[in-house]
Amino acid sequence: KFYNLSAHMVWIGDRTRQLDCAHIEYFKGIANPIAVKVGPSMKNDELKELVKILNPNKEEGRLMLITRYGAGKAEAMLPGHIQAVKESRVPVTWQCDAVHGNGIVAKSNKLKTRVMNDILAEACEVMAIHKKCGSILGGIHLEVSGQPVTEVVGGSMGLTEQMLTKNYETYCDPRMNYSQAIEAAFRVANEMPSQERAAKRAKVA
Repeated sequence: KFYNLSAHMVWIGDRTRQLDCAHIEYFKGIANPIAVKVGPSMKNDELKELVKILNPNKEEGRLMLITRYGAGKAEAMLPGHIQAVKESRVPVTWQCDAVHGNGIVAKSNKLKTRVMNDILAEACEVMAIHKKCGSILGGIHLEVSGQPVTEVVGGSMGLTEQMLTKNYETYCDPRMNYSQAIEAAFRVANEMPSQERAAKRAKVA
C-alpha cells in the first residue's frame, strides 16, 4: 500500500474532481482516508460514480464528502446528492464546508470577505436536510483564528465592511476571529438534535 504523509487529510477540490481528472487517478492509488469537495456543479449520477471509483471496496472511514454550496442553495442539491450516495451503497462521512461557497468582495474596500450569517445559514440548512433525509452530518468546516482579526462581517460584535481594514491579516481566505468562532460554535450546537432542548422548546411554546 502507498500513503501520502503530507497532511492529516488529503482532499480533492471541487474544480479538480472530474471523473477523468489526474487527481482522481492519483487518489485511487493511495490508502489514506481521503475527501472530495461536492459543489453546485456536481450531478447526482456523477457523484454516484465518483464514490464507487474512490471507495471501490466500500471501506468504512475511507471517503469523506465535503459539501460546499453557498447559503440558500443546499435544499436544491443536497437531497439528490444524499440519495445518489445511498443508491451507490458506498459508505461515506458527510461534512459541511460552510465557508467556501460564501465568499464575497466588500464593495467599500474590495477586500475578500464572508458574512457570518451566510456561513451559519448554510451550516444549519445542511444539518436540517441530513436529518430530513435520514443521513448523518459528521462535521462542519469553518476557518477561524484565535486572534482578534477583522476578516468576516457580522456576528454579535457587529463587524462591518468598513471595520475589515482594522486588522485584516489573511493572505488567502478570510477567517472568523475568536469571538465569532465561539458564537458560531454555540449557534451550531443549538441546532443539533437534543431531547432535552426539544423538551424545553416545547415547554416554552
